[in-house]
Amino acid sequence: VQLQASGGGMVQAGGSLRLSCVASGGPFREYGMHWFRQAPGKEREFVASINWIGSSTDYAESVKGRSSISRNNAKNTMDLEMNNLKIEDTAVYYCAARRYYTRRNPEELTSWGQGTLVTVSS
Repeated sequence: VQLQASGGGMVQAGGSLRLSCVASGGPFREYGMHWFRQAPGKEREFVASINWIGSSTDYAESVKGRSSISRNNAKNTMDLEMNNLKIEDTAVYYCAARRYYTRRNPEELTSWGQGTLVTVSS
């Protein structure tokens, strides 16, 4: 499956942003979908995931309580809404997929989008 992320931009601390990921070329409903992020000089880290039907979600502690991941299998899309953004949320955000399962380890993800930059300023 091919993925394309969008929705990044510059936002002030405390603000909100909605990232979107569009999938094509594969049976989207068979894939666990994920968001990862990579800040400058840091390793890529898990942000959130959602299972194939949308009944189970998982969040990194750093974003839990202020983020919401969702998917629309009819439209082959996945979104991540982030609220109360912090400067440390600044990173390139990637959507990623793995067939049937969700994983926190980026090495276990099989498809990646190109990334969208989120910059949070004070």
